[in-house]
Amino acid sequence: MTGARARRVLSVALVCALAAGCGGRPAAEHAGKAAGGGDCGPATVTGLPDDVDPITPEPKPKLPVTVTGADGEKTTVTDTSRILALNMYGSLAEIVFSLGLGGHVVGRDASTVFASAKDLPLVTTHGHDLSAEAILGLDPTVVLADASIGPAEAITQIRAAGIPVVMVDDEQTLPAVTEHIADVAEALGVPDAGAKLAARVTDGIAEARRTAPEGREPTIAFLYVRGTAGVYLIGGDGAGSDAMIEAIGARDAGSAIGLKGFRPLTSEGLINAAPDVILVMSSGLESVGGVDGLLKLPGVAQTPAGENRRVIDADDGSLLNFGARTGDTIAALAHAVYETCKA
Repeated sequence: MTGARARRVLSVALVCALAAGCGGRPAAEHAGKAAGGGDCGPATVTGLPDDVDPITPEPKPKLPVTVTGADGEKTTVTDTSRILALNMYGSLAEIVFSLGLGGHVVGRDASTVFASAKDLPLVTTHGHDLSAEAILGLDPTVVLADASIGPAEAITQIRAAGIPVVMVDDEQTLPAVTEHIADVAEALGVPDAGAKLAARVTDGIAEARRTAPEGREPTIAFLYVRGTAGVYLIGGDGAGSDAMIEAIGARDAGSAIGLKGFRPLTSEGLINAAPDVILVMSSGLESVGGVDGLLKLPGVAQTPAGENRRVIDADDGSLLNFGARTGDTIAALAHAVYETCKA
């Protein structure tokens, strides 16, 4: 288990001493060359499928199965007729549906918003907090979760009620996608469907990575912003955003200046990173008042991306999902970065 993800660390100190500078016209000119040249501006990641593509025919679980979860707990699953798959990213539910078992899912977390699942009852409150009462009210026969979601007391309460809970590792990287698929498939007694889905996802990611043009390596900074909560972070190595940025042949700005996970946004840090493109969640961009509001945040207007208004937003439920549609997300992100810039 990797423990609590860095994305939840919202108040730690910056790990590097970052010097100011790197702004001005030369950097802006570099932005035009690196990100496509010409009249670049804001863009939205589009073309993502709004639903999963399940494996067919629907697999028949071979039960019972006993698995050891990411928390070291051994759990025996005897019934998959009422499944809950819950985490911060919506990826576990996406995997269950993609395995062809969506008809057995009885509830969802706040991040599970694809078409097949969006009408299921929510079992999270106040964002991503699990409601043990809501979960128990759905009478699940098995719960899949990871350490990105909590509180831990809710998991304990669910287990105390006699419901099998399987904890999956919460690492959000491209290699971890197929590992999570295998773990979920094993816990639900459908390993063959898991192998089939993993192969399809692996091929999709590889194909999407080939869409990145050669000879163009823009520097992209991912900013996690929530204006209503006063949260302004920049992603670095291991944040998850770095994997998606690097998958399209770009350079992660936070990683390039030595940041790990998510760190508080500072004007010095962002100016020093000198991103050609700023990548944000769509709801986050809305929360700060759109591109104009984003440009008012510390250092943003002084970057090449800010000077060119080169801000790309992506749907919250897709960019850092790392689920079965990851290949589609990489391809759509590459298109937004490289193909929405007027020559």
